[in-house]
Amino acid sequence: MITPLLFLQLCVLSIVLPPTSSAFMLSGREDDLFAEILRDEAVSRLNQLGKVSDADGYLERTFMSPASVRAANLIRAWMEDAGLTTWVDFMGNVHGRVEGLNARAEALLIGSHLDTVVDAGIFDGSLGIISAISAIKVLKSNGTLTNLIRPVEVIAFSDEEGVRFQSTFLGSAAVAGILPVSALQIPDKSGVNVQDALKENSIAITEESLFQLKYDPQSVWGYVEVHIEQGPVLEWLGFPLGVVKGIAGQTRLKVTVRGSQGHAGTVPMSLRQDPMAASAELIMLLESLCKNPKDFLSYDGHCNDSTVESLSNSLVCTVGEISTWPSASNVIPGQVTFTVDLRAMDNMGREAVLYELSNRMYEICERRSVSCIIERKHDANAVICDSELTSELKFAANAALKRITGEIQDEVPVLMSGAGHDAMAMSHLTKVGMLFVRCRGGVSHSPAEYVLDDDVWAAGLSILAFLETHM
Repeated sequence: MITPLLFLQLCVLSIVLPPTSSAFMLSGREDDLFAEILRDEAVSRLNQLGKVSDADGYLERTFMSPASVRAANLIRAWMEDAGLTTWVDFMGNVHGRVEGLNARAEALLIGSHLDTVVDAGIFDGSLGIISAISAIKVLKSNGTLTNLIRPVEVIAFSDEEGVRFQSTFLGSAAVAGILPVSALQIPDKSGVNVQDALKENSIAITEESLFQLKYDPQSVWGYVEVHIEQGPVLEWLGFPLGVVKGIAGQTRLKVTVRGSQGHAGTVPMSLRQDPMAASAELIMLLESLCKNPKDFLSYDGHCNDSTVESLSNSLVCTVGEISTWPSASNVIPGQVTFTVDLRAMDNMGREAVLYELSNRMYEICERRSVSCIIERKHDANAVICDSELTSELKFAANAALKRITGEIQDEVPVLMSGAGHDAMAMSHLTKVGMLFVRCRGGVSHSPAEYVLDDDVWAAGLSILAFLETHM
């Protein structure tokens, strides 16, 4: 069933293929399409990287963890195998670069992230890195790598998910020059801050070296990212690939509710100041507001009909983490903390929702005689992808699919992204473009995350076709 959000995502569509299509038919010309590198080796490397984890039995790889460092070393070796000159910067990002014919020309940056969520799939982030490296390796293998008219740099960003420090885009924000110095002092749950985590891995970052990480905008031509869709649209349409028109804005909150800790059996219900019950009401408020924003928002100069309509189609809110103190079954908790992840395509609408949400939360807490602290931990405005890059990626994707199938395909769809990506941070530095790859069931942030081998192939071949236009 197509939802309103699904319709919002579909910006350009031609003839829709049956939703049961699982893969495009192949033309049988694998030797000419570098399947050994772009598919077989790429899939093998994705599986290999998927085993690099800090946890037993599931994939978890957070900023500057031992597994993250091992993954970075693997990626660096693969970059060098592809003919790239490599280094690791002061934020732990892994870089691989080829200068091409003109080292002074503006550089094309291609990247994604090497960190994961907890209990992750193997494709989120890693697919974008491996696809880029594979495409570069093809150019090296056929002797055309030095024919690039501009430098090309592949970047494996050290942190995008924000799991360890609850602050997304540490890696790409540093390169884009938008990471504040204060971020170095953000602590994780064990009290280790970002600067200490880097120091533990022999990276001595300072305020000065953080500023040095920023790329000169005049030296960069653009940024491209390949990523799994993390949604069901491409699978429903029967397309391996889609190009991205824009990325939803995102805000993360940390809500702390404090009440009166007490004995579960001796404090009458009428005399309780229970932060757990208050938090439950706050979370239900969040769900109601995000399901029906038009019932909560007033129509004024800051929130008009089009804004409310956009929110009705794109607004999503999630409470993904909750903790209590002292967390005992026979104790009324003294404090409850939970996170809020709020996303929308419309920046003004997102701010209107946050304003209304905060006011109503404070009213509930006052009525329940508990205190409430709402902290904004992360903000990212919606990003519109560059039209030139989008057109080039669309052409490259069409060309790749035609080469694989031997037939002219319908137009590659253009989608909106509800998930955040490193491209959001990089948009502060340069123009950005993104290519989405189909994933089974739209499932992501889960070990059930899955991409067909041939779709990995199509992604790598698309990046290769894109690079060939810069020769």
